[in-house]
Formats: sequence, C-alpha cells, structure tokens
Amino acid sequence: MKKSAKKRERRRRAGPLYLRALKWIVYAASQMGGVAYGERELFVVNFSDLTSSGKRTALKAANLARCTCGCGMTLAQCVATDSTCPVREGNIERIKTMVKDAAQL
Repeated sequence: MKKSAKKRERRRRAGPLYLRALKWIVYAASQMGGVAYGERELFVVNFSDLTSSGKRTALKAANLARCTCGCGMTLAQCVATDSTCPVREGNIERIKTMVKDAAQL
C-alpha cells in the first residue's frame, strides 16, 4: 500500500474531520474549567480554611504563576512534581500566600 493510501485509510478510520475537530473542541473546553494540579497534588499546602470558590481561586493562581528557576513549570506543577527544584520552598510559600489572599476575598 502506498503512503497516500495509508494516510487516506487512517483518516477514514478516524472519522470525518468535523467530528474530530468537535472532539478536540469539547476536550479543550473541558480542560479550561479545571486546574492541572489540585489540592491533592499540593498536599504541602493547607487549603482547609478556604471555601470552594476560594480554593478554586488559589489553585487557578498557583496553576498560572510560573516557577522562577527558569524550568518553565507553573508553581503548582513545580511543587507537585519537582522535589529537587532549588526554589521549591519559595514556591510553596508563594502558594501559601495565594491561599491567604483567597481567604480574604
């Protein structure tokens, strides 16, 4: 089978283009509402004093802010996954500050 025939067969099995695009749109929309690293992954920070909207505010902030070591990760990602980061303790403190700020809202 030629390359172009294989490509057509793969596309045929994957479904029509509009259906594949719709699946990606639904997936992207579902990812926008959530946070990548939540309270469970950030167990070193206490979120128990916050309301559910306060938790969401603090978690969104932690998932948007960037680590300052230059790795390109978010604060939440760094604290949850990289125990060797040289500024991890500072990142934990920054997230704790975000929690305090969210509690005051």
